[in-house]
Amino acid sequence: MQKIQLIASSNARRNSEMQEPGQKLRRAREQLRLTYRDVEEASQQIATLHGNHEYLIGLSRLADIENKGTLPSVYRLYSLCAIYKLKFAVVLRWFGVELERLPTDAAHVTLKRTHPFDFSVSDRAVIDVPVEIDDGFDLRNTSYLSRHVQRWGRLSLALMGGLDLKRNRYAFIGTDDWSMHPIISPGSFLQVDVTRRKIARDGWSSENERPIYFVESRERFRCCWCTQQEDDLFIQFHPSSQEPPGIFPMRDVDVIGLVVGVAMRLDLAKRRHTRS
Repeated sequence: MQKIQLIASSNARRNSEMQEPGQKLRRAREQLRLTYRDVEEASQQIATLHGNHEYLIGLSRLADIENKGTLPSVYRLYSLCAIYKLKFAVVLRWFGVELERLPTDAAHVTLKRTHPFDFSVSDRAVIDVPVEIDDGFDLRNTSYLSRHVQRWGRLSLALMGGLDLKRNRYAFIGTDDWSMHPIISPGSFLQVDVTRRKIARDGWSSENERPIYFVESRERFRCCWCTQQEDDLFIQFHPSSQEPPGIFPMRDVDVIGLVVGVAMRLDLAKRRHTRS
């Protein structure tokens, strides 16, 4: 008996959630003191203006939308917004569709052909960014940024809303660290996928395609190419850096993850650097 009651309660809650947008539309209609017949006649006017009967909302269809959780078509939803003087984006949000996420979702869909990104940035879209870093953070040295962030804040930027903070971590290449230049310049921010820690053995045809890893040894953090042979990890840097390669027992080094994103200033490539 108790199981039946739980199932009934769950179904009632689910039905309530489905009907919530319809109930909001009903309240909007009642606030304007409109009857079903009023809405039908108003929608007929809109349908006539557009020359499209899809904008028409019949009495029974309106009742189903309000009371049974029936999803209105995009045309009927447009008519309801026009009649009730509601913002279309707001009503879409009642149904769980957030237009502000459109650029973010579009960014996750990759296409083979080059194409324009025809979206504007919304003020409503926000991401978490570091707004306070501890005093021990030294810009000259490569470091694991996530460990130094004391407080995260919100930044309004729709295109960055897809950042996966559960999967990715962030690092900073020190301003004195030329070990992977010119592929990664000093002063760059890295996006590191901490779920991809296994060292790849092949799959690339040039140094520009070779996976780059962010690792931590007992001495410091490093951004480098890696090769694993049994219980040892070989790390290698860009040849132009003249940084010598290294070898570490796997127990003495931690592969934090694969570098999947880089943000760097292009003008740094023109800056001369010297080595002591």
